[in-house]
Amino acid sequence: MWIIFATIGIAGLFVGSFLNVVIHRGPVMWGLADGEPRGDLVAPGSYCPACKAPIRRAHLIPLVSFAALGGKCAACKAPIPIRYPAVELLGAIAAFTAVLVFGLSLAALFASLFFFTLIALGVIDAKTGYLPDALSLPLIALGLAVNAFGMFAALPHAAIGAVAGFVSFFLIGEAFRRLRGVDGLGQGDAKLLAAIGAWAGWPALAPAVFAAAIFALIVVAAMKLAGRAISRETPIPFGPALAMAAAMTMIALGLDLPSYYWR
Repeated sequence: MWIIFATIGIAGLFVGSFLNVVIHRGPVMWGLADGEPRGDLVAPGSYCPACKAPIRRAHLIPLVSFAALGGKCAACKAPIPIRYPAVELLGAIAAFTAVLVFGLSLAALFASLFFFTLIALGVIDAKTGYLPDALSLPLIALGLAVNAFGMFAALPHAAIGAVAGFVSFFLIGEAFRRLRGVDGLGQGDAKLLAAIGAWAGWPALAPAVFAAAIFALIVVAAMKLAGRAISRETPIPFGPALAMAAAMTMIALGLDLPSYYWR
């Protein structure tokens, strides 16, 4: 059994390594951030953003290479952001969690894809303030597709969840913008909530939003304790908190907690 879990962990680490490519190149490729084009998600091969030196394959081993290089580029000694090993580790945790909750099953495979996408969405939103359609929309479609077979929720609940998730946040965001003259909740948040509804069904929407609000408040409190000035105009990306809440919702669904007995 340990061989199976070791394989799952290693696979998750390498998926996390690929997610770093998505997070680094995706925003520029999709027109969400300024910067020189960095290629697509396949080519060119990985290179140091500071000196542009290609990264040797021996230096692409998740976690191990970061530790062996002392967190610095082998060519120019520029520091490697801690985000890279953190995302790799999150990839392994996501894979482990999916299997622990859903067992060695097709549901675990799809749950892991859900978790992996949430990692990319959360980190990209934290970096850029955007939740890319290139990830959110396929996540909605995949949720509806797997629930066509009732994998995580009944299809009617999933369909209603997708529509209700988007419409509710879209209307709240529009009302906020009209009242305050600035954006509060963006359409990216609405699409991510739609994805949660598509995967877990409409009853999961309220608990997910409540959990996300708690996570966001914790982040704001931590920022204040760290001495950062926070005002009503300070932009606080909601996507990372919503992604965490979505992961918790899927875990609760897999554990078949009492609040999810609608299935």
